[in-house]
Amino acid sequence: MSDSDITILVDGVPRRVPASATLAAALLQVGVTAFRRDLHGEPRAPVCGMGSCFECRVTVDNTPDIRSCLVPVREGMRVETGT
Repeated sequence: MSDSDITILVDGVPRRVPASATLAAALLQVGVTAFRRDLHGEPRAPVCGMGSCFECRVTVDNTPDIRSCLVPVREGMRVETGT
């Protein structure tokens, strides 16, 4: 990690991530592999990386269904993966 890293909360755990990353990229970098669960309970993760597939949805600062591949990270962001 570097001086340009920031801290976000992922499921209540502080994580240091690059300040220039999208939220999806940051989550993958810290080892998150399941962003949400489908109707059958199966884990889902980013597929397209450009906002078309909706598989990377998470809750950000209490707002559900945010496509994490479209959102830049910011200091103090609270992320819930729903897993």
